[in-house]
Amino acid sequence: MSQPRPAGTERAAGYPIRSERRRLHTLYFLEHAARQRPVHLDTEIDMTRIEAHRAAARAAGRRYSVVAYLLYAAGRVLYRHPGANAALLPGRPFGLRGPRTVRFDRVTAKLALDRTVDGERTVLSALLPGLESAGLDAVQTRIDRYRGPDTGALPEFRGVRLLGRLPAPLGRLAFAAALRNPRRRPAVFGTVSVSSLGHRPVDGFHSSGGTAVTLCAGRVVDRPVVRDGRLAVAPVLRLGLTFDHRIIDGAAAADVLGDLKSTLEGFDDGAEDDGTEPIVRRTGRNLRA
Repeated sequence: MSQPRPAGTERAAGYPIRSERRRLHTLYFLEHAARQRPVHLDTEIDMTRIEAHRAAARAAGRRYSVVAYLLYAAGRVLYRHPGANAALLPGRPFGLRGPRTVRFDRVTAKLALDRTVDGERTVLSALLPGLESAGLDAVQTRIDRYRGPDTGALPEFRGVRLLGRLPAPLGRLAFAAALRNPRRRPAVFGTVSVSSLGHRPVDGFHSSGGTAVTLCAGRVVDRPVVRDGRLAVAPVLRLGLTFDHRIIDGAAAADVLGDLKSTLEGFDDGAEDDGTEPIVRRTGRNLRA
């Protein structure tokens, strides 16, 4: 004798079907992102200076995440490469106008967060504006805002909660309407996407975050490196960069990735007014020996 089925559930071919309302915003985003033309690049970052700075900060009672350094560097680099801090303008019907882009004068990161909302694991996206001039302390403070167990209840995720309650046709229309005007996009979608799986045994990955450039960080692992013709061991981060080929070309994206590598590897906390001892300047080249 079959068991009674709980109200509100369905079955197909004998298997239970469950609603994915907590992920509707992700599914709507993926439908939007499918229009992109993603191309993937990657490089390895020598994190010696940054790991030394993190250790010195911990000794002084401060904590900086690897993502904070990546966001700090991304703000400076995207500001120096305005063609990559851009979005595609909607085209005219029947191709009556050629492709156009809008370039933003500020850098706003869309940071992917792995969080549990109402008992279900989901991805939330936090916006961090003004990264072109934000200091490391300010960046970390913004990240820390999203570390608590009640992240999904924060006011900035009200739109995500609304999308989960709307019927699918209305949800798609609401999502499309929020992105219709690219000049409003920084406040809705950010200008650069950043994602990290460094808290898991993931060396590298690529994703398309719906922006002109998406940065994907894996874990920091000790790896063999060659310095001055000699083999050494250093903490290395594999950094992926996915770019939308409709907005920028490969050479420009490679310039962005190269600038990110230089900025991260040459991180100089002496330029930061954070009260932390400038260990990179103090030790200089010894950190890279």
